[in-house]
Amino acid sequence: MAGSAPYDDVPSYRPGGGPGYQAPPGPRSVAAGRLWATGAATAVVAALVAVVATMFVRGVLDVPLFAPRGAGVWGDVTTGYLAAWAAAGAVVGTGLLHLLLTVARPRAFFVWIAGLATVALALLPFTTDLASDARLATAAVFLAVGATITGLLSATAYSVAPDRGDGTW
Repeated sequence: MAGSAPYDDVPSYRPGGGPGYQAPPGPRSVAAGRLWATGAATAVVAALVAVVATMFVRGVLDVPLFAPRGAGVWGDVTTGYLAAWAAAGAVVGTGLLHLLLTVARPRAFFVWIAGLATVALALLPFTTDLASDARLATAAVFLAVGATITGLLSATAYSVAPDRGDGTW
């Protein structure tokens, strides 16, 4: 092997120095304040999506959803409960995302978990004795809320935990 250096001519290991040195990736830094502020904003949006979707189904499609038909477009207190549960789901999703930011490919895991939870909730009305139109409308509202939470939170994963410089974020 002409031209190769003998073993004793190899430079010693120097942490943080030398040409071509790359520090091993450390723990991912998470901008927790931005994450939870985004989670709070997502909770507001999810609650509003629940209310608007319920108003659309009740007012435009004339499907008695989450309340008897006589309750009008706004429904009854159940609409408020739905909005509160949507907001709570966004807060839980934010906590899940915060936890998952410590694993490899956190966005992919979050989308899978949140997506499967959304599908499970959308299937829930089909296990009840509601009328078919109410089942479909309830599933659609649950899908709208779940897609909102999943989409908004997964989109923030890159900005609250940036790439570590080694190709993984």
